[in-house]
Amino acid sequence: MAQTGPLRRGVRGPGAKALCVFVHGRSQSPEEMESHVLARLDVPGVAFHLPRAERGAWYDAKAVDPLVPDCRAQLSASLDQLGAEIAAFRAEHPGLPLLLAGFSQGACLSLEYAFSGASPPEALAALTGCRVGTPNCARASALPPGLPVYLTGGDQDPWIPVHAFAEAAQELGEGGARLRADLFPGRGHEVADAEIAMLGRILADLCAGRALRMAAAR
Repeated sequence: MAQTGPLRRGVRGPGAKALCVFVHGRSQSPEEMESHVLARLDVPGVAFHLPRAERGAWYDAKAVDPLVPDCRAQLSASLDQLGAEIAAFRAEHPGLPLLLAGFSQGACLSLEYAFSGASPPEALAALTGCRVGTPNCARASALPPGLPVYLTGGDQDPWIPVHAFAEAAQELGEGGARLRADLFPGRGHEVADAEIAMLGRILADLCAGRALRMAAAR
């Protein structure tokens, strides 16, 4: 039977020290993100919420395709879903810092959330991500200044080309993000060990109430 609804993992109840919302990619699931990402993390004190796209994708087009009306409508609906789930998760854990993270299409959706002007997370990790649409498309640009962002890509990735990764890095920099951008040579469409290490550092800093150092070996 197909799974429905979001997935909750990590600390339950008052023991949580930080929150993480992790968004899956196209044709993936929260369960795959649990096995491919969460299972490789070792950060006690984190409560995880993994949203689920009803159709297995947050929008139908490729991220680098021009934004047409159907894609805009799908993207808007997915952003509404993500925003509502973030708000509900925060309400369950008032006062705790939150990392919004995602892989591939989930990373792209997370970036669009950050640029939308919605209530911002304390940090953003876009693993293999870019903006949705092209630079000629009208896109939101209300990035919160100073938002810590970890952006990654691979120079051989078939879904997020280097130029789209670079355009996202430029927009984040121009928007005032505290940006670390890592482009991994020869990396496939996957989450590398170095990316897991950085996620762990970010979550550990949030749990400890420290300013994010955004530092881990590449």
